[in-house]
Amino acid sequence: MANRLSDLVSVMETKWAFGDSEFAYTFEVNESHNTQYPYMLINPPESSIPEIYNGWEEYDFEIDFFNLYQTAAQNTVTLEKRWDNLQDLAMEWFDLVLINYKNPGGAPVGVYLFDESLDIERVKEVANDRLVQIKMKFTMRAFTKCFTPFSVYPNQIANLAVWLRADSGLTFDIPTKRISIWSDQSGNSNDVAQSASASQPLRYGYDGASDKARIEFDGIADYFDSNANSPLSTESFSIFVVAKTATPTNGDRYFSYKDTAGVDKILIGSEGDRLTFKVTDDNATELELRSTPTELTTSYHICSTRFDGTIGDGDLFLQYNNQTEQTGSIAGFTHAGNWDDDIFQIGWEQGGLATDYLEGNIQEIIIYNTLLSDADRDKIKNYLNTKYQIY
Repeated sequence: MANRLSDLVSVMETKWAFGDSEFAYTFEVNESHNTQYPYMLINPPESSIPEIYNGWEEYDFEIDFFNLYQTAAQNTVTLEKRWDNLQDLAMEWFDLVLINYKNPGGAPVGVYLFDESLDIERVKEVANDRLVQIKMKFTMRAFTKCFTPFSVYPNQIANLAVWLRADSGLTFDIPTKRISIWSDQSGNSNDVAQSASASQPLRYGYDGASDKARIEFDGIADYFDSNANSPLSTESFSIFVVAKTATPTNGDRYFSYKDTAGVDKILIGSEGDRLTFKVTDDNATELELRSTPTELTTSYHICSTRFDGTIGDGDLFLQYNNQTEQTGSIAGFTHAGNWDDDIFQIGWEQGGLATDYLEGNIQEIIIYNTLLSDADRDKIKNYLNTKYQIY
């Protein structure tokens, strides 16, 4: 079904083909004197959620339509005729909106006009030029959320160790956007931080094509260190990352963990246009899984990784978006202890190459101190994809 105010406004703007359109608050619509008339102004609506909420939200819209009524034309075209013409355009636009507001798959309309809610007001000589104006007010009921199936959030699944979200828990300098602390939202205080200004990634709020907050890494020096040792105190773990890289062919790092001897133990990132997941045992035997060649692009993706170290051979699982999960095993896997004797890093690896710095963005990282079941893995992926609309 169609959902969210942004979908509705997008349809409103695209179906106005007679002049300029804008979604904004403004009082002097022609103060710059460069407006192309007829002009439509979509005022941000007031909304309310019914007392018994079943997914509907009620939007009270006021849409303003303007056209010129200059002195030189007043003797040839009457004010009433100009109002009639403008109202005809407005009604045609409104009809097109109701016809074309559908869900992403093109199914029946998911928005409804409240009966007898449409109100039209005519206003003369608006603003500092002579304009005629039609005010169209109406109430629409639209789906804003579907509760079937219901959402599951990361903190509702056991053994959550780290939950880093670009939209929460950031300590940053407002003018420069440089982030000094990224606070863990799992409740376990597994924060990451960067004290050196030149290595601090940048915080961006709700803008850009995905309209979601993001943390931007420059590919030169940006990264975070964990404030404490890795919290992976069992042999098995699960890690999810929502990110994109500007340079898929480089060795960009999303998550990395080395032991106190400086040996790579866990690595998640990109390599040669492929998503990569690598685990190394105590005998320096490593296994690396990579997604399909040239699969990794510069778009946001969901990286799902799992490791099972409890069954003799270490089993790895890697999934790119919603494609088939890849598997592999380290024969005779040996690992004395856990993955918690040193810090972990985001955006680089200790002692790594200059090309290993992440040039790209991270939106969310979720780490579990266990091997998640297929069902729980799918719940986390569903949460991430619902939020970021990756695939």
